[in-house]
Amino acid sequence: MQQTIVLEIKEMTCSGCARHVTKALQGVSGVEGVMLPGWEAGRAQVRVAAGVTPERLVEAVAQAGYRAGVVDVRAAGRPPAPASQGDGASTYDLAILGGGSAAFAAALKASELGGRVVIVNDGLPIGGTCVNVGCVPSKALIRAAEQVHRAARSPFDGIATTARVADFAAVTGQVRTLVQALRQHKYVDVAAADPNVTILEGRGRLAAPGVVEVNGRVLRAKNVLIATGARTAVPPIPGLDTVEVLTNETVFGLDTLPAHLIVIGGGYIGVETAQAFRRLGSEVTVVDLLPRILDLAGEELSGGLQAYLEAEGIRFVLEARVQQVRREGAGVLVAVETGGRRHELRGSHLFLATGRRGNTEDLGLEALGIATDRAGFLQVDDSLRTAVPTVFGAGDVIGGEMFVYTAAYEGSLAAENALKGYHLRRDYTALPWVVFTDPQVAGVGMDEREAGAAGLPYEVARLPLDQVPRALAARDTRGFVKLIRHAETDVLLGARILAPEGGELLMELALAVRYGIPVRELAAAFHPYLTLSEAVKLAAITFGKDVSKLSCCAA
Repeated sequence: MQQTIVLEIKEMTCSGCARHVTKALQGVSGVEGVMLPGWEAGRAQVRVAAGVTPERLVEAVAQAGYRAGVVDVRAAGRPPAPASQGDGASTYDLAILGGGSAAFAAALKASELGGRVVIVNDGLPIGGTCVNVGCVPSKALIRAAEQVHRAARSPFDGIATTARVADFAAVTGQVRTLVQALRQHKYVDVAAADPNVTILEGRGRLAAPGVVEVNGRVLRAKNVLIATGARTAVPPIPGLDTVEVLTNETVFGLDTLPAHLIVIGGGYIGVETAQAFRRLGSEVTVVDLLPRILDLAGEELSGGLQAYLEAEGIRFVLEARVQQVRREGAGVLVAVETGGRRHELRGSHLFLATGRRGNTEDLGLEALGIATDRAGFLQVDDSLRTAVPTVFGAGDVIGGEMFVYTAAYEGSLAAENALKGYHLRRDYTALPWVVFTDPQVAGVGMDEREAGAAGLPYEVARLPLDQVPRALAARDTRGFVKLIRHAETDVLLGARILAPEGGELLMELALAVRYGIPVRELAAAFHPYLTLSEAVKLAAITFGKDVSKLSCCAA
């Protein structure tokens, strides 16, 4: 009978240690799968055939230079091992390159459909960008920064407040603890409990359609999914390679608060990080080549948010081309050209938020005729197939909408198309999105520019938050809610929001866009009084009435 043996590994200090331990365990005869999500987790789950003892695994770890203890030994309860070809290669229904959200969603969907799956992970620990170096740590740090900001000031009379960051290392340490816990519970444990899913640590490469090489081993699969994610796109700035640069993969590992953080890039990663560190106590300067931050969000959202961030002390240097970067003492100097003049910015740390690049190098794609674009993003059709019909792509590696929930959606869709032979097409008509600044920037569907470009007759209603009773009671009326409707059918085309916790308003609007709910139905629906969601109702009423002249009880 197969067993899963859980080992506690001691003395690992880096990702290289995790790779050494993984390789040592894989070298034990009878080991069928090793899951070691990262050196920080400190635990390895090893699936073994009958007859392999825990002592043999402990000895293999010791020979690699580490100490191991046995935590648990349990029956795997798994179906028979994958069928083998004449060359000894294991055969799967789906082989997945990558270990993030798209990979896990695909693996679970394929398992649900009765398929056998292998996940081949390399680079970031299991869980990928979101849980390790993206959504989870960034939003946790943003919340910590918000606590400091709100504790230090009150909009209510008679309340004295004060706050400071007494131990920045404790803040980031708590963030990392959350990351480790979620990685374990939502990824490692989930995969370990699924009898159809095997995880291998190592660099996977396509040797042919349906043939994956990893760790000197050959895997055969009826279908392959590339879900290797993306990383920060590093621009060709002279001197950038001579200084220590922070990205989303390293910034959450800081134990010392930067005195002055220079952020290159004014997209959502740049502005979220800028505000968090400013509120935690850093001086912050944001540099961007474009004339405004969050350029794709439109001028009204961008300009409104920038004004609020500037009021908190963030400096923006826009329409600026970075000419050079160099180390200056313990800090960094960034030379920029703007308005035809050269300026020098001096900071303690440099953070790059200069867009994303697909992780598609050395995957064997070129030999198979599978294309990538200039930014390394995998080219797929709307059914997520590449030029090779049995090779799919999903998640950040294909570019476009790079959110954890779109990655999961794409992974599941790709698995269903692969195992069922379907050609289901991805649909982002009603995709909600949020930028987690304060106030938040959020949207779904079309804005007025997109509606006009599509040739649709549209109308816009804009409701300032000073017309929302909840915002007045909270003494925070920053921002607005804007609805865009079809002028002839009254169907909601889209919405844009700038508001504290504005993202919490989105799902009602997303459902309206998805299912063609008329705006008059939003205006007529019950919305509890003194909730922020009442802003949706009032914005809908605004198409026909001036809400500033209505009673709070108006319907």
